[in-house]
Amino acid sequence: MLIVGAGPAGLVAAITLARYGINVLLIDKRSTPSGLSRSLVISTRGMELMRRFGLENAIRSGAADVKIRAWVTPNLASGEGTELPLGNPSDAEAALASPTRPAWAAQDHHEPIMFEHLRRLPGASIRLGCQLLGAAQDDQGVTATVADARTGAVEHICASYLIAADGAHSTVREQLGIAMLGPDDLADYERVEFTAPLWQLAGEHRYGLYVITRPDAAGVLAPRGPGDRWSLSREIPAGARGLAGLGQGDLIGLIQRAVGANALRPQIERLSTFTFAAQMAERYARGRCFLVGDAAHRATPRGGTGMNTAIQDSFDLGWKLAWVLRGWASPQLLATYERERRPVAAHNVQRSSEPAGTVQETGQALAWDLNGRLPHHWLASGRERTSTIDLIGDGLTLLSGPSDPRWERFAESMPSTVPIDVHVVDAGTADALSLPPAGALLARPDGRELRRWTGVDAAAAVGLDGSALLDLPACWPVATRDSTAGWSTRSGTTQR
Repeated sequence: MLIVGAGPAGLVAAITLARYGINVLLIDKRSTPSGLSRSLVISTRGMELMRRFGLENAIRSGAADVKIRAWVTPNLASGEGTELPLGNPSDAEAALASPTRPAWAAQDHHEPIMFEHLRRLPGASIRLGCQLLGAAQDDQGVTATVADARTGAVEHICASYLIAADGAHSTVREQLGIAMLGPDDLADYERVEFTAPLWQLAGEHRYGLYVITRPDAAGVLAPRGPGDRWSLSREIPAGARGLAGLGQGDLIGLIQRAVGANALRPQIERLSTFTFAAQMAERYARGRCFLVGDAAHRATPRGGTGMNTAIQDSFDLGWKLAWVLRGWASPQLLATYERERRPVAAHNVQRSSEPAGTVQETGQALAWDLNGRLPHHWLASGRERTSTIDLIGDGLTLLSGPSDPRWERFAESMPSTVPIDVHVVDAGTADALSLPPAGALLARPDGRELRRWTGVDAAAAVGLDGSALLDLPACWPVATRDSTAGWSTRSGTTQR
């Protein structure tokens, strides 16, 4: 398996495949991992996947202890402001919906963690400074032509499939002749990244975003971790000098006004510019080549969905490719990647294109993030605290109520190419999953429910037809709120 691009999308795809025992080669034209902070929040579902990989604590160690909400204020030190929701749950809301919670962790913190984790996985190889020149494919596989960025030496790499995680200006997408649809010029923004001791000025108002309204310093101030790393972003003023045109003193003055501290002496790290785009690739695949992340869709920073959509795309495609390569499913399974993931990306891209797209209540945004996976509930037994989400395995997972011991032998009696893990849950967990005491449900690796039965006899009569179990229609989640259980989701289906 060849993956082009070692950002979060490529890393998650590579980790997912390697965990299935698939040999993976990840290449990137960069000679070193990115040092840019870029994305700042990993969503609830994103952190569930990091938990699955065993990386939750490492990522949490570099996350800022903030409310993942916005504080609209004249300046950081004013003490006055208004709180705005960003769609991410509070700690209390997350505790009802998930075994984990979102993390305000800069990309240059969590990307190296995934990078080093991949290095340690058997069958995974990483080659930096390796640029893709072209790729040809036939019914048997893909042959990629790559060049060493340092020496210029050219070689050919053969793989069963290719995943293009090579960003917004994807070489693979261009060579496949796949167009991007939608605007790529919504706005031009700029950012200054700096270090300064600002937390004491923020006081009790510890937020992920500070929307600064002071006219001569308007912008968005954001922490890039738990320490003194910050950024100030703003739309480039029409007809005005951008940050690159300001001297050091003017840059410092801008930050001082946004912060509300004239004596502050920030250390400027870097300046950057970026364009807001809201685009979707006209298709996600051609033959044996698949697009993920920014190669498949581009979202503005509004709502913080870009990287998180990419992470979930890559996990979805990764397990499906692994099932095909392991012989657990036919290649027809791969068609469900775009059918299931495209509606989520389309929703998130549309949200990001709207001027008010950043602001969204928890219920609606969380439902799209969790995307129909089964409910979280802590099991009553076990030495370690275990959630229903933690029980989901790499094959099929059967969760049964406690009253019929025959479910434990069910997987052995049913012919299936896919491994089936069986977990008998306690009565409270069965009730949380809406299972009768003798019933069971079957779930995929992404936690989405495939089937449920009232008893073993009903399941045995139907049997397990692998191809029928895997092809779910594209769905959109709809949020509901239970007064006792908090936020939950249900799924609606589109017509095929």
